Amino acid sequence: MKKLKFALIGAGGIANNAHAPAYEKMDNVEIVAVCDIIEERAKKMADRLGAPMYCTDYKKVLELDGLDAVDICTPNYLHSVIAVDALERGINVFCEKPDAVSVAEAEKMKAAAEKSGKTLMVMRNNRYRGISAYLKEFINDGKMGGIYAARCGWQRRRGIPGKGGWFTTKAKSGGGPLIDLGVHMIDLSIWLMGNPTPVAVSGCTYEKFANSEVVDSVHSRFGTPDNNGTFDVEDLAMGFIRFDNGACMQIEFSWASNIEKERMFVEFRGDKAGAAWSTDDNQLKIFGEEYGSTVDSLPHVSDKYQIHEANLRHFADVLNGDAEPMFVPQQGLDMIKILEGFYRSAAEGREIRL
Repeated sequence: MKKLKFALIGAGGIANNAHAPAYEKMDNVEIVAVCDIIEERAKKMADRLGAPMYCTDYKKVLELDGLDAVDICTPNYLHSVIAVDALERGINVFCEKPDAVSVAEAEKMKAAAEKSGKTLMVMRNNRYRGISAYLKEFINDGKMGGIYAARCGWQRRRGIPGKGGWFTTKAKSGGGPLIDLGVHMIDLSIWLMGNPTPVAVSGCTYEKFANSEVVDSVHSRFGTPDNNGTFDVEDLAMGFIRFDNGACMQIEFSWASNIEKERMFVEFRGDKAGAAWSTDDNQLKIFGEEYGSTVDSLPHVSDKYQIHEANLRHFADVLNGDAEPMFVPQQGLDMIKILEGFYRSAAEGREIRL
């Protein structure tokens, strides 16, 4: 097993809370450099992970000899710039979600990956839940039949990240909870459905809680608040996606909303069975019929690894030739087409063909 040399670019909240803990447990990856625009933060992360180098300019990282991959944990608007630079230098890329902030940027990433022949993978950690693996196999075995409808969402009661900072500044984030949270559940749902191609989207966005000071979600710790900053993104998005196979999906994502509690959920309707999972009880539920009666089943499944760690382990396995990638750049491009089309639909008040 080859020990891979990775560089971590971005040492903020997601790097500290999800990526660094994973690398501390992985024996086939060595972090050789850390980059962050705040030098003190780069040094602290380098010390934590035992990296011999830290810097504030990511281009210095790309000049390192023998570098196998970069892991990009920067604000959203920098994802494509850094990814394309790395791929053009022949370096594999792992990138935090979302893939990019526009279709044009996602297309550049896909083209750079194809031209270089290197691996581009974007965080899709919810595919690595135990329930996801179970349900994927259940669906692939034909036990759900044809899936014709789905629902998914991530609703927070009061969980706006880094209010006034880059999270709530559209030019840097690309949007609010739709692009921040939507990537997670929309991707999981489409992947479980067999990756049908999205063909149309419609939806609405709302900004109602920019002035609220109440916080009740652990996820609000991400990002750095700025009381004099910008809030020009939505805090609620609701809508509808149509696919080329005739299937459809309802979606709802919020950072703040007057609901009972925070929850993530996915639901699927097939012609043989249905399925649902949510963080209400973290229980996968299968709904079907047998011997003339409706039947509910509750599979007992668990996660082998923390899901961010599992995604990073898979990336390392792909680079070592031990696995085929579960994510390909076209899936990332399709995701950004959905998000960009959704924001356009909300602005223009009509369905957008993709």
